[in-house]
Amino acid sequence: MEIALAQVKPKLGCVADNLAMIESHISRSIDAKAGLIVFPELAMTGYFLKDLVPEVAMSIDSREIDRLKKLSTHISIAIGFVEVTSDYLFHNSALYIEGGQIKHVHRKVYLPTYGLFDEQRYLAQGVRFQAFDTQLGRVGLLLCEDMWHLSSSYILAMDGAATLICLSSSPGRGISSDSSLDSTKAWQKLTSTVALFLNCRVLFCNRVGYEDGVNFWGGSEVVAPGGDVVKRGKLFEEDSVVVSVDEGDLRRDRIFSPMLRDESLYITLKELSRIQQARDC
Repeated sequence: MEIALAQVKPKLGCVADNLAMIESHISRSIDAKAGLIVFPELAMTGYFLKDLVPEVAMSIDSREIDRLKKLSTHISIAIGFVEVTSDYLFHNSALYIEGGQIKHVHRKVYLPTYGLFDEQRYLAQGVRFQAFDTQLGRVGLLLCEDMWHLSSSYILAMDGAATLICLSSSPGRGISSDSSLDSTKAWQKLTSTVALFLNCRVLFCNRVGYEDGVNFWGGSEVVAPGGDVVKRGKLFEEDSVVVSVDEGDLRRDRIFSPMLRDESLYITLKELSRIQQARDC
């Protein structure tokens, strides 16, 4: 399967403009015979929304989502948006749409509220990580900060996910001694390490552009199950990272390094239960 990571620059609060941009990228990827296109976190709305959250939020049966569902009969779509539920909770959510249907909704669990981040002031927390079946195989969705909690990827891998898709809006922060961004280097270490230790593909799609004086750095990448980078997008520029995924690569890496096979869910659950009981005392 050909996979496209759409490293785009959404406009803050402009859902109609962003949807037009998204549909244009989808159409080009369909023409290129891609089987899956991945967009960044909050691609439909922009990131630093603050009080705009209720204005740009949409339900999963909205007109905008219906348009994406129609396009998904030609290509699978992973995309981030602000979701409003029937009880008027607002979530930073990701959709996986395939064959005209919503296959999965992931609501961001770990909402960063420190430094320049203030998601928990405006958004409700998700409560689960769950893998699901797709044409690409079993997949798990993560939203940016989710991936920095190692248990998130671990849960998805133990639920059978062979591909982890992380939709991100990571801003540039810190300068290293070699003049590269600290945030860039940290993400590249993280995606490679997760792929290596969980024997999973990692598809990392990060946005670009400026918002509220903050620059998003891009660098979207596809990482093989052994931890090697297959392809990486440009820094600070819009880009399309297109990669052909071969199931044989996953098979070879899992035979060569069967750590996931040998992982004991029983021991993990038993010891976590012991730790929880000790903390409750």
